[in-house]
Amino acid sequence: MFSWFRIAFSIVVVAAFAGIFSVAETSAQGGKIREIKKRMSDYNKNLTTLRAKVTMVKTNAQLGGDSDTTIGTAIYAKRPGKEPLVRIDWQKPEESLAVKDGEYVMYRPRLNIAFTGSVKDAKKDTKGNSAFAFFNMTQAQMDANYDVKLLGENETLSSGVKTWHLEMTPKTKTSYRSAELWVDPDGVPHQTKIIEQNNDTTTILLTGIENNPALKSSNFEIKLASGTKVQKS
Repeated sequence: MFSWFRIAFSIVVVAAFAGIFSVAETSAQGGKIREIKKRMSDYNKNLTTLRAKVTMVKTNAQLGGDSDTTIGTAIYAKRPGKEPLVRIDWQKPEESLAVKDGEYVMYRPRLNIAFTGSVKDAKKDTKGNSAFAFFNMTQAQMDANYDVKLLGENETLSSGVKTWHLEMTPKTKTSYRSAELWVDPDGVPHQTKIIEQNNDTTTILLTGIENNPALKSSNFEIKLASGTKVQKS
């Protein structure tokens, strides 16, 4: 359960809010990457809340490239001096995840069960972790730990958005081999792809992005049905 939780939560955060990260630059591409980074940073500075549709595709290289697609919605809100609020509602299977004040709630209504626990404790288990290393990482850590290449310009996503295509490679061994990010000319990250050491991939695409919609704290609270079994981790 925790591996799936980390993939769902962390990649959405990376895809939508990667503008807070500073990236190391290769000499040949330094000027272009600096420009992309500046646009991402400017976008992030002006972002307070976000709502988007989410499509997650997990591909298992060990099973001949079989893929599993999950569709849902995500909302996000910054909070001064605190970690952001995040909520993801998936369809088929129906599942909701909310993160607030360092705690998460994952609710599976079909099974009448909810899992709760500390995000910090969940991050300690790195097996299968696809992107949690990015979350809350400082700019200095990003510069020290990742090399970035520009793989393509003016690439069109399935959503029709034209983007820059970046590759982020860890300088030291991690549970994943590399990450790829697609950013539009306004600095908005639209898609993230994580390539695991065994070549399995997880791709998150954000569509219908709404910047700074009016959101309330109650929007991030999951209401559990009567009789729901709560399992604490």
